[in-house]
Amino acid sequence: MEKLFIIAQGAAPGGTSALTGMLLPMLVIIVIFYFFMIRPQVKRQKELRTFRDQLAKGDKVVTTGGIYGKVLEIKENVVIMEVDSNISLKVDKSAIIKDMSDAQQR
Repeated sequence: MEKLFIIAQGAAPGGTSALTGMLLPMLVIIVIFYFFMIRPQVKRQKELRTFRDQLAKGDKVVTTGGIYGKVLEIKENVVIMEVDSNISLKVDKSAIIKDMSDAQQR
């Protein structure tokens, strides 16, 4: 019976250190995951949102579908863009991903 009490008393401090030893690596993994995965993604989304808010008439853009065009008119959630001479498309503002004004033209 005495051996049982000694074992039980010795297990208590070891259990808390095992718990701490298990939580510390998990915390480190969560911090690393945040700095390498979540934070950069939030930064990219913020940059894309500001880009879409700053669109202006005449900007050359690319849609998510790969359509190149020039912005003719901007409404609240819709952008009308010229794809070719006398051909315009109505595109949702969230479909525009890039500014191509500084890209080389062929």
